[in-house]
Amino acid sequence: MKNSNITRRTFLQRASAAAVFAPMIIPSTALGLGRRPAPSDRITMGCIGMGGQGKGNMKRFLQMDEIQVLAVCDVDRSRCNDARKIVEEHYAKDTPGRCYRGCATYNEFERVLERDDIDVVSIATPDHWHAINAIEAARAGKDIYCEKPLAVTIHEGRAISDAVRRYKRIWQTGSWQRSKRNFRFACELVRNGRIGKLHTVRIGLPKGKKGGSIKPEAVPEGFDYDRWLGPAPWAPYTRDRTHYDFRWMLDYSGGIITDWGAHHCDTAHWGMGADYTGPVEIEGQGHFPREDLWDTADTLYVEYLYADGVKVTLSDKGNPNAQGVRFEGDEGWVFVSRRKINSKPKSLLKSFIGADEVRLYHSTDHYQNFVDCVKSRAETATPVEIAHRSITVAHLGNIAMLLGRKLRWNPDTERFIDDPAANRLLTRSPREPWRI
Repeated sequence: MKNSNITRRTFLQRASAAAVFAPMIIPSTALGLGRRPAPSDRITMGCIGMGGQGKGNMKRFLQMDEIQVLAVCDVDRSRCNDARKIVEEHYAKDTPGRCYRGCATYNEFERVLERDDIDVVSIATPDHWHAINAIEAARAGKDIYCEKPLAVTIHEGRAISDAVRRYKRIWQTGSWQRSKRNFRFACELVRNGRIGKLHTVRIGLPKGKKGGSIKPEAVPEGFDYDRWLGPAPWAPYTRDRTHYDFRWMLDYSGGIITDWGAHHCDTAHWGMGADYTGPVEIEGQGHFPREDLWDTADTLYVEYLYADGVKVTLSDKGNPNAQGVRFEGDEGWVFVSRRKINSKPKSLLKSFIGADEVRLYHSTDHYQNFVDCVKSRAETATPVEIAHRSITVAHLGNIAMLLGRKLRWNPDTERFIDDPAANRLLTRSPREPWRI
């Protein structure tokens, strides 16, 4: 984050200067047509990061009567303008004359956070921006829906979690598998001993990516590339570095292990009852390509040991049908993915979880769950500390593969034991003038 003192006065001063990029804002008090809740009962939202996932999240929130999207933000002007068009066309359907001009566009996320008429933000920026976006949003008093993975390092994840707690904000991570019946049911089977004593969890991931052109290109018009880099080291622009493909570079993300691992490590922890802890030993092997632009692991295998003796493996090896989470106990197993749930014995799938047994958090709609919790101030299906502990598993795997040796980890202190070299990889220094 940059040093700044966000006030209503500075916002009003900047608003006039930004008039070309930000359209006239219709106050929420001027709305309230049809069967939608009265303006005073609506939750106003700003959307930061308007790529594919951010735009998809925004469209889902637009369908909710309780939400009024007031602003969109992206460093790519074309994406920002596209998002504004979607918002205004959506609200125009219920506006006299079919014309609506109430969505502002911003290049800088700080301008969204300055607005005291915005209650919540949806964040879907590249991973290396999450900590700055989220901590500043919490400090500005906004509740937050933020995409997975939570952060680009363990240190940044801890900083996000601490800030959300300090400023008493409602947080939902986009780990939406916790709002799907099959994942919840599979984890309840495990937690209630239906497969006996759990001893092994196998997490299957897709293959990683390799490639990407290192040839410098001209920065496209309307794309603030320096701000896109933000806290990451400076590097010449190439289209293969930005937007969707940031996932395959260690400066901005962690590769397939953090992209998909954010989901499946979270499911593993849910079934293990390990939401607020982590492994004590980690060992892994992975190939990190160096010949092209993309340098995250394109093949990987990691083993984790937890204090209760449960072994977790995380691998991209094997059948694509194994991409999901398999819990193995001494009396059977259960496998769950986005496509199916299976078990041995098969009769487990007809099992009933009784009222006196472990019943996990029940949510059927991740977005609605967030909105409901903003109103009730209750904890969401995927709160920030759980998201931090889940993605820590993936980060630990990357560190173990990079170092190529067994590591010992203390999940309470979140430090490696007697290993200064490994501990240096828990954080990174942001590029000036940004700081965490």
